[in-house]
Amino acid sequence: MAKTKLIEKIGYGFGDMSSSTFWKVFSYYLPIFYSNIFGLSLIDAGVLVLVTRIWDAVSDPMMGIIADRTNTKWGKYRPYLLWIAPLFSICGILLFTTPDWNYGAKLCWAYVTYIMMMTVYTGINVPYGAMLGVMTDDTNEKTVFSSFRMFFAYGGSFIALFLWEPLTNMFGGYKSPDGWFWGMVCIASACFVMFILCFLLTKEHLKTTSNVSVGSDFKSLLSNKPWWLLIGAALCSNLFNTVRGATVAYFFLDIIGPDVSLSFFGIMFLFYSGLFLGIGEVSNMAGVALCVPIANKLGKKSTFILVNAALVVFSVAFFFVPCTPDGFWVMLILQVVISIFTGIMSPLIWSMYADVSDYAELKYHTASTGLIFSSASMAQKFGGAIGGAAVLWLLSGFGYETDAAALAAGATQPESALMVLRWLMSFIPAAVAAFAIIVVWFYPLTTKRVHAINDELRKYRDIE
Repeated sequence: MAKTKLIEKIGYGFGDMSSSTFWKVFSYYLPIFYSNIFGLSLIDAGVLVLVTRIWDAVSDPMMGIIADRTNTKWGKYRPYLLWIAPLFSICGILLFTTPDWNYGAKLCWAYVTYIMMMTVYTGINVPYGAMLGVMTDDTNEKTVFSSFRMFFAYGGSFIALFLWEPLTNMFGGYKSPDGWFWGMVCIASACFVMFILCFLLTKEHLKTTSNVSVGSDFKSLLSNKPWWLLIGAALCSNLFNTVRGATVAYFFLDIIGPDVSLSFFGIMFLFYSGLFLGIGEVSNMAGVALCVPIANKLGKKSTFILVNAALVVFSVAFFFVPCTPDGFWVMLILQVVISIFTGIMSPLIWSMYADVSDYAELKYHTASTGLIFSSASMAQKFGGAIGGAAVLWLLSGFGYETDAAALAAGATQPESALMVLRWLMSFIPAAVAAFAIIVVWFYPLTTKRVHAINDELRKYRDIE
């Protein structure tokens, strides 16, 4: 059995602290950046998000295949953290750059920079995810690594989301292109450092070799039933998070309002979207801490089903909360509870992908860890693509107003747009969680079966 150190788990956590920080800013703030800051129409912004994220998703298996066939003194997957980290940060800065061009040229710039960013994200995040399959051969230890990963990820996301609006205000204002640009310069610089730390502090302990063709790898993947089911479950999980997250900035702007304050033991504080999202990230961290003991006791499949059942209930409850001072506290409490459950979900899914990778290695005799983990990233991005585009298109379809001049002249959002915002925070994500339960119900890799697979694999694996 591969022995791992605490410092490796911390180092592995730094990797997703970096990538998740970028991902959350993209998922939660990029839609409103494109529509309200950059100046794209809701329809064009929705098409942009969908097209670029789909390209990003389908490129993931290509990167997985490349990484599976990479061999260096640092391992298969780890070198990409060092090679791509600088490009990762540069592309993030370009993405939040607003050139002073005409509409058509700006739209082209948005496509080019978004596609570049997502391609580079694939290049570093797919190998990073695949590292989990070669750092340990113990299924419970994989859950621990996944928990460290997600704990650090939510920690970085909390800092980025909580500070995003203050950062933009510091550099020119939340409604200023300069504010968004310099805010991203700060975030991108920190993310570069975290990926380098991940590279320096981790090690690949398992030596795996792919002895079959690319075509055989794909053929075995497509016939892998647990993989198909987990892809569906992961897509639902990311769709749930993206729909809620991408709606929050609009929800606070048009339903909560910009000047709402809450009192906590006599201390007044502003109730704004960054606070709401940031508290969600801290609550996610609490969920991550609960994942290992709960999954070890109930099993990964049962835990997944019970968590999604809770998400259905609490998401529906959000719809009925009134916009009053007491109601705002209830919204905050529901955000905490929902985020704890989604925090349990995240490391669980990544750990289940590692189990699917072991299943594939035993059944098909192919070390396609990178390909399988790239599919996890692919599901994440499809969920983000569908969720982000759906939010923008639904707002457009229900008459949401983005014209700055009209709003400055006193125009208000139609009641239909306000209603769809409430649905996007409640009934729509609840329906997605309900569908995830149906999908995972048929997932065949129980705890007993996973342990049997690992026992067989130890007979011929090369372990350091």
